[in-house]
Amino acid sequence: MYKGFGGMGGGNMQNLMRQAQKMQEEMIKKQKEAEEKLESTVLSASSGGGMVTCEITGSKKITAIKIKPEAVDPDDVEMLEDMILACVNEAINKADELEKELKPNLLGGM
Repeated sequence: MYKGFGGMGGGNMQNLMRQAQKMQEEMIKKQKEAEEKLESTVLSASSGGGMVTCEITGSKKITAIKIKPEAVDPDDVEMLEDMILACVNEAINKADELEKELKPNLLGGM
């Protein structure tokens, strides 16, 4: 007896649709949880042996930059700029890693 596409009856198709909807709702929930965690997590980075430090959220918002007074040399502003760039880039890399950890490929099992 032929039961339609792939041998599935109408009831099985409805079950499949419900399961797909439930999976979608779970993915949306996990995505929101990950986004909330990224917003609330603060990461720290430093450069120049701790002369420059910065804080960044997991959602990549810089919340603080601190510079030790001895890092400020009026004759070598370029070095201070380089330390700030290195610090901020390290912080962004940490935020990227956190995002990868919290937001794995949600469609990987599909």
